[in-house]
Amino acid sequence: MTKKLVALDIDGTLLHHDGRMSDEVRDAVQAVARAGHHVVIATGRSVLGIVPVLETLQLPRGFAVTSNGAVLARVHGSDWEVIDTVTFDPAPVLDVLENAWPDAVVGIEEPGVGTKVSADFPDGELMGPVKVVSWQELGAEPTTRLTFRSPSGTAEDFVELVERLGLHGVNYAVGYTAWLDINPEGVSKASALEQVRRKLQVEPGDTIAIGDHRNDLEMLAWAARGVAMGQAPDEVKAVADEVTAPVEEDGAAVILRQLV
Repeated sequence: MTKKLVALDIDGTLLHHDGRMSDEVRDAVQAVARAGHHVVIATGRSVLGIVPVLETLQLPRGFAVTSNGAVLARVHGSDWEVIDTVTFDPAPVLDVLENAWPDAVVGIEEPGVGTKVSADFPDGELMGPVKVVSWQELGAEPTTRLTFRSPSGTAEDFVELVERLGLHGVNYAVGYTAWLDINPEGVSKASALEQVRRKLQVEPGDTIAIGDHRNDLEMLAWAARGVAMGQAPDEVKAVADEVTAPVEEDGAAVILRQLV
């Protein structure tokens, strides 16, 4: 059997929108790992945010791509270790974002530590320790990711916002809500997965990725078999090679079962 690299998004792919992973999806992921394929978590979550998923899946030793590709971790069961990060200077971006949206809050990621924020985010949106700091302190050190969030806006508002602001020298993705993740230029899930592919010595044609949103665009284009979830936006489906059932119908499990 040819071992494949199977890259899996978390939210909206493995997890339902209520944060629950179905038994069907859990069992399918574990079956793929037992079959000898390389299962790689590839998520916008921080490395701290993947711990509950690792605890559920109990994957064998491997890799996890977190923070949309800016943080690469080695994982085994529920244990993790950061092995590579890519950072950028957030100060110029903060200058552009300041006063760009009335009630927006900013988070600056500190991998494996927590998040520095300009003000409290809505409950449950950030995992790990959170520390409120001044605007100046937010931009004091390089970071792997800057998050810009508005409780009152919409995803459409933020798509228009980034077009109006004309952000340069960074990579960014808008979420399902008014949530904007900003990463170093050239960094995406795909860039980190290419590192993993080379480390694992998997051929480019033996790569599979499943995802559901805008931060999965590069990953789905990178994979030899890119699969969009059924509820994904049209622009995500357009770059995928195929579309599976939506997360409510455990569409990821449908694809994963085909590998075993």
